[in-house]
Amino acid sequence: MRIDPVTFEVDPTGGTHPIYVWEAPVRIWHWAMALCMAVMIVTGFLIGAPMVANLGDTWSTYDFGYIRLAHFIAGMIFTVLFIYRIFWAIVGNRYARMIFIPPLWSVKWWKGVIAQVLYYLFIKKTAPEYAGHNPLAQLAMFAMFVLGSFVVIITGFALYAQAWGWDVSWMAWFGWVFSLAGDAQTVRTVHHACMYVFILFSIAHIYMSFREDVMGGATTLSSMSTGLRMFKETHH
Repeated sequence: MRIDPVTFEVDPTGGTHPIYVWEAPVRIWHWAMALCMAVMIVTGFLIGAPMVANLGDTWSTYDFGYIRLAHFIAGMIFTVLFIYRIFWAIVGNRYARMIFIPPLWSVKWWKGVIAQVLYYLFIKKTAPEYAGHNPLAQLAMFAMFVLGSFVVIITGFALYAQAWGWDVSWMAWFGWVFSLAGDAQTVRTVHHACMYVFILFSIAHIYMSFREDVMGGATTLSSMSTGLRMFKETHH
């Protein structure tokens, strides 16, 4: 079994065998990040569209404060996990770098992106198998998750800094975001829009994972639990 060094496409000629793709640190990061994203999305939606205020004394009804606190904690853990993931992309195996360095220069990779789009739209019956992410998944991870995470972290910390005022270190570190965006409302809008990007990404990611596990020629869901990408011989 040969694996393309650029696209990671698998050539099943001569048979296939399980490949250890996702290392334990990547798998732990994946599920921890998924939990943080779920908390961030739910609390972020409630912050953008707050619930009706509770009746009673403000010191005994602090629901919105707890929502903001959960959002801040999840966001800070998300940031630490993102930095950790960058570190592991450097020290981990070659599959750990896939979402950060898509081979945009490769014509074969772009053909793989188109082939995967046609496959997921049921226009093509089959698509090539890959050791790691397929090209479409790799592109989505880079464009929507990696770049989206960078934007949501920067804008999130800028909004967090705003609550402390211009004379604190938080604003010294992130005040430039408001200057770049033009005003605070633009920063809020961009940050809120990232939430919908994450929602769309999560839906597509879950759908593609389940669909590929059932209809494709390799395991997808179990690979993020065991780390092994196994291929279905009958499919080939």
